Amino acid sequence: MKAINKNIKFYILILTTFLAASCKKDFLDVDSPSQVPAESVWKDPATAQAFVNDIYNGLGNGGFSEQMLASVSDEALFTHPTRGIDLVNSATINPSTLGWVDDTWAYKQMYNRIRACNITIEKITSGDNSLSSQSLKDQLLGEAYFLRAYYYQQLLRYYGAVPLITKIYVLDDNYSVKRNTYEECVNFIVKDCDEANRLLTGKTLDKGRTTALAALALKSRVLIYAASDLHDRAKLTTKVTNIAAQKLDFLSYASGSQADRYKLAQTTAKAVLDLGIGYKLNLSAPATDGQLNYKSIAMGGASKASGIDATASSELIFARYFIIQNNIKHAQQNGPNGYHNWAGNTPIGLLVDDYEMKDGSKFSWANAAQKANPYQNRDPRFYATILYDGAGWKPRDKASGDVDPASQIQTGIYDLLDDKGARFDFRGLDTRASSIENWNGSWTGYYYHKFIDPDPTIVDASMSQNVPWPFFRYTEAVFNYIEASIELGELSNATNWLNKIRFRAGMPAVTATDQTGLREVYRHERRIEMAYEEQRYHDARRWLIANETLGRKVTYIKVTGKFKSGKSMTAPYHYDPTVYDYTYTPVEENAQENRSWDNKLYFRPFSRDEVNKNNLLEQNPGY
Repeated sequence: MKAINKNIKFYILILTTFLAASCKKDFLDVDSPSQVPAESVWKDPATAQAFVNDIYNGLGNGGFSEQMLASVSDEALFTHPTRGIDLVNSATINPSTLGWVDDTWAYKQMYNRIRACNITIEKITSGDNSLSSQSLKDQLLGEAYFLRAYYYQQLLRYYGAVPLITKIYVLDDNYSVKRNTYEECVNFIVKDCDEANRLLTGKTLDKGRTTALAALALKSRVLIYAASDLHDRAKLTTKVTNIAAQKLDFLSYASGSQADRYKLAQTTAKAVLDLGIGYKLNLSAPATDGQLNYKSIAMGGASKASGIDATASSELIFARYFIIQNNIKHAQQNGPNGYHNWAGNTPIGLLVDDYEMKDGSKFSWANAAQKANPYQNRDPRFYATILYDGAGWKPRDKASGDVDPASQIQTGIYDLLDDKGARFDFRGLDTRASSIENWNGSWTGYYYHKFIDPDPTIVDASMSQNVPWPFFRYTEAVFNYIEASIELGELSNATNWLNKIRFRAGMPAVTATDQTGLREVYRHERRIEMAYEEQRYHDARRWLIANETLGRKVTYIKVTGKFKSGKSMTAPYHYDPTVYDYTYTPVEENAQENRSWDNKLYFRPFSRDEVNKNNLLEQNPGY
C-alpha cells in the first residue's frame, strides 16, 4: 500500500504508462499520460486507492503552515505583517475581506474534498465499481466516511452549521442550498464517524491513514464541542445578545439538555481511553523527567535528540507523517533569526506568564523573587515549548564566526566591552538588531520550541525535520473526558485524570476540590498541555471566554543585562548571572497588532463570493 501523501497523478501516470505499453493503438488514439477517464478509476484497485489517497491531501501539513492558528489566539504573534492575521485579530474581517484563511479549513477547499468523499461513497455503495475485494471496499469506504466527517467538522467549528451535501453535483444542477441546523450537522458527522469506526475495526492500515480509533477520537471532539456553552442556546444568547432569532439554529441546539450532551461526550471519550494507549499516564507521582516526556510527545517519538523516547509515538491516534517529503521547513519558518530563520509564530507574554511554578503555584510579576528570575523553576513543559533569553539551544552557523560558543538564545540588550575596554550596548543575536540577520527577529522576546526538533545535527535554516503533526492524540480524549466529568459533577474522575497528565509533566497534583475551581484548573491545564496544537482558538470560543482571553492586548518581554559592580565581559557575550544583573520588563505592545475582540468572531464569515453563488446561504451574525 502506498503512502498517503503521494499525489494521485503519480499512480495514474504509472498505470497509463503500463496500459500504453501493453496495447497497440492507432498513432493518434492515445490517452493523456497523466489522467484516466473517471469511469475507469473504480475498475482497478490501484486507481481507486489513488483516488482516496488524494483526498488526504486536504489535510495539508496539519497545523504546520507558515501562519499558525496559534497566532490568532492568545498563544502567539505572527511576526510578518500584511498577511491577514492582523485583520482577524483586530476584528476587521468581513465577507469581502476575510483576512488569513488556511486551506485546511477554507470553505471552498473543504467542499472540494467532501465532493471527492461523496464520489467514493457513491461508487462503492452503489456497486458502480469493479473492485472484487470486499476488504478493500470496506477500507476505502471507511476512509471516505472518516475524511468527510473530518472536513465537515472543520467547517462546523469555524463557521457553525453549513449545508450538508451528500450528492455529486454536475454542471447544470441548482447549487442553491440552505444551511442545515447545528444539531443536524453534529448528528451527520457522528453518523459518519460511526460508519468509519465500523468499517475500519480490525483493519491495520499504513502509518498516516485513518483508523477505527481515529474515527472515535473525531467523534469525541465533535461531541465535546457540541456540549459546550457556545452551542447551548441559553448561554450563547446571554453572552452574545445580538443574534437574530432565525440564525440561532445554525449555531446552537434548539432543544435538549446540555447535561445529556455532556454525558454523550463523556461516554465517547471514555471509549477512546479504553481502546487507546497514550503515553506515561500511569504514574502515581510527578515524573522527574517531565520536560523530556513532553518533548518526546511533541516529536511523536521521531527525534534522534538525546533523551527523546521513541515510544511516545503511542500518544498519537491520527497524525500527518512524511511532512519532510514535502520540503516543509517548519523549524526554519519559526526558529530564531540569529540562526537564519524566520521567527514566524512567536510566543507572547500572555502564554508565557500562564506557565505555573514547578510547585504548582501561579507565576506573578508582582512577586519580586519571580520577577528577578522569571524562567527558573517553572512548569517543565515551559522549557519544552518556549525559547527565552538565556535558554540553551543549538550550535550556530560557524559562517557567522565564533559569536556564540555557549549556544544560547539572546533576545536582550547587554553591557559589553569593546576591544578598547569601553562599555557599549550589545543587542543580542536573536533580536531585530542582530549582527547575523537584522530582520525576521521576534517582536515578543520569545521564540517557539515545541515542534522544532532539538536534534543539534539538524540545521533548521537548511534542513527539514521529520516531526508529525498530531491531528488527534490520546491526551485530547483524556481532556474531553475530564471536561465532561467536571460539568456532570463527577469531580473525582476529573481529578484522577488531571493528575495523570500533570504527573507525566512533572507537576504536582491539583488541589481544587469544588466544580468551579476544578473547571479553572482544567482549562489552564488544557491551555498549557495543548499549546500550539490548534486547540486554544476553538476552546476560548466554545467556552465563551474569548473576550476575556483572545481580546487582550499582546504583551512582550524586554530584557536588559547590566554589569554587576566590579564585573565585565568582552565578546562573545553569553548569559551569566554572576556577571550581570538582568532585568525583565513585561510591556504591552500594540504597534505590530492592536488586538480587539468582537462577538462576531465567534464564527467566521462566509465569503461574499460563496453567498453570491448560493443565494440560500445565510450569513453568520455580525457580518
